[in-house]
Amino acid sequence: MLPQVLPKDKFEKFVGFLMAERRVVAPVAKGSQYAFADIESREDIGGIRMDYEITILPPKKYVHPQYEPLLEFGGRNPATGKATIDARPMVMLGVHPYDLHGIATLDAAFSMDPSDPYYLRRRKAAMLVGVNIQAYVNEFQFMADMGTTEPPTGGFELFLTDLGDRYFVETGSAEGESLVTRSRLFAPARPEDFKAKKEYDAKKAANFAKRLPYDTRYLPELLAGSYDSLLWEAQARRCFSCGTCTNVCPTCYCFDVQDKLEMDASGGVRRRMWDSCQLKTFAEVAGGENFREHRLSRLRHRIFRKGQFIMERTGRLGCVGCGRCSKHCVANISILEAFQQIADQARIEA
Repeated sequence: MLPQVLPKDKFEKFVGFLMAERRVVAPVAKGSQYAFADIESREDIGGIRMDYEITILPPKKYVHPQYEPLLEFGGRNPATGKATIDARPMVMLGVHPYDLHGIATLDAAFSMDPSDPYYLRRRKAAMLVGVNIQAYVNEFQFMADMGTTEPPTGGFELFLTDLGDRYFVETGSAEGESLVTRSRLFAPARPEDFKAKKEYDAKKAANFAKRLPYDTRYLPELLAGSYDSLLWEAQARRCFSCGTCTNVCPTCYCFDVQDKLEMDASGGVRRRMWDSCQLKTFAEVAGGENFREHRLSRLRHRIFRKGQFIMERTGRLGCVGCGRCSKHCVANISILEAFQQIADQARIEA
């Protein structure tokens, strides 16, 4: 389908159309920051902020929840166990390009053998409506280096670009085309719309300067050569091992599984929850052995996952350059700074 146009005075009707069919989550203001939240009423629609800067948590929380029940059970008979998968139809509205890339990475990770039925059913029920961005919003971001200022190929339904009084709308799937057709709120883009989109793209390209002194295709090799660098020790001295960086990351997908019993042990629920490689107990095994007991090894492991390991495992980006980990780090550790220092060190040693 060729690009369409959605007038902004029809945006509320479009959201209402989506709400009539499925759950809708969208960015809203939370004090001076932003977060994705459920849109359940006309008043909620008025609070949607498609012009938001960046959300505290990525929208991955809707396809890979912080807490997710896997199995309900009762008594001592294993046959009483019942799998629970909450896969209600949903639309994630207003997802930035870098977060679309983050979800694409989760798709690749959870699709690997053995695939994860909980994630895949939830993801299959979710539609993604992206929204364009035109500039960095803080000094921690480096999406241009990671190639995430534009949406990934496929993996979304609609992608909106704000042209002032209207949205320029590109479709990314058959489901997206169906939304356009069935809502009857869109019109084919005209020559002036294409011209305005071209001008938007030109300004966008000028705003997104690269911030790394090398092409990111060399990042895995640079990281491999930095394994014994003193850089990791210097950064580890500042790290509190709190796990904030992994909690706000769009591509972190590690989890723990625990059973929560009723008080009388007559039944319970097995659930999984986000886990963090930065916590001391993460790599602890039976007998008390810990493969990453020290902060240095844990911090280095996270940076290697973002720049090398996830790419090698899934073929997708392990870091999308959103800068959330650096912005929210209480110790002011910056992943962008780490990547820059690795390159500087490599030049000195060469």
